[in-house]
Amino acid sequence: MSLVSILRPKDTTLSVPLLLPKSAPAEQVTLPSLSSRPLVSVVVPSFNQGRFIGDTLRSILEQDYRPLRIHVIDGGSTDETVDVLKSFGDLDELDWLSERDRGVVEAVNKGFARTEGEIIAIQSSDDMYLPGAISTMVDALRQRPRHGLVYADMETVDANGGFLFRSNIRPFSVRDFLSKQTWVPQPTAFFRRTLLDVCGGWDDRYFSADTELWMRMVFRTQVEKIDKVIAQRRLHDEQRNHQAATIADAYRRMVQDSPDLQRAGADLRRAAKAGTHIHSIRYNASGSAWKASMHLWSALLAAPSLWPNYRDSPLLIPGWMPLRSKLSSVKQALLQARIHEPTLQ
Repeated sequence: MSLVSILRPKDTTLSVPLLLPKSAPAEQVTLPSLSSRPLVSVVVPSFNQGRFIGDTLRSILEQDYRPLRIHVIDGGSTDETVDVLKSFGDLDELDWLSERDRGVVEAVNKGFARTEGEIIAIQSSDDMYLPGAISTMVDALRQRPRHGLVYADMETVDANGGFLFRSNIRPFSVRDFLSKQTWVPQPTAFFRRTLLDVCGGWDDRYFSADTELWMRMVFRTQVEKIDKVIAQRRLHDEQRNHQAATIADAYRRMVQDSPDLQRAGADLRRAAKAGTHIHSIRYNASGSAWKASMHLWSALLAAPSLWPNYRDSPLLIPGWMPLRSKLSSVKQALLQARIHEPTLQ
């Protein structure tokens, strides 16, 4: 039976292999030729996402590409997740287990260890692929034999699947990736298994472990952004990205610790330093506009070439955003006062 169900919510003694991060050589990876119809392995880490995971799995199983195999690694969910997994029956394309783990990093690394495909993807248990996503990305890798990582645009939807907005991600360059002018969304990323063999898995020292793995990959292979919308990311109240201070600090440490950046040229090191400040603007736990302005100026001082991207930002004038807010409040108060003035007869 290909369906694997390990239901031991109180048993932590079971050992499942992990694919841990590796100290990869600082050189471009030689990629073998893809087979005529490469197997695609999709890793789905899961914990208490029972109301969403069915949509995720259907979005993969309904793809027009084969062969594919899904590896769901569930952290011992206490909601309806296991019942949803059981409802798919004994499918050869679905492999799953449910047991306690230490979080999403361990789950993904367990999934990596189980994959056999030439092409790997990671899909969150609350996100979805759009029709044709996998065939689009397999074709992209087949047409780019020296590229180890490709990614695309995505839509963002609400908890009920209602459309909110779509991304418009800039083309890839290592410099723009490091300076946070472009990014690699996990829901749309597909990469060659060879890179996983060289770089290893996610590193649990960093909150954004997916970004840290991409950072190792971009120094070792060619990367390209594909101009297609292939996935939907779901926004809801239970996601991890509410921990702004933790996210900003982890990204700063990730850049500081990277041996690849320590060996890189001055231009890339400046771009990475600027990127830590841009990241701190996006994950500004204090909400302080003053701090955001200081981070923007620090980014521009580190990498002056970013100036054209931010020349119209209100953050360039420290204190302008809170002042503008106060002026707007005063204006509204004056308008309300005039509306309620007694009319002189």
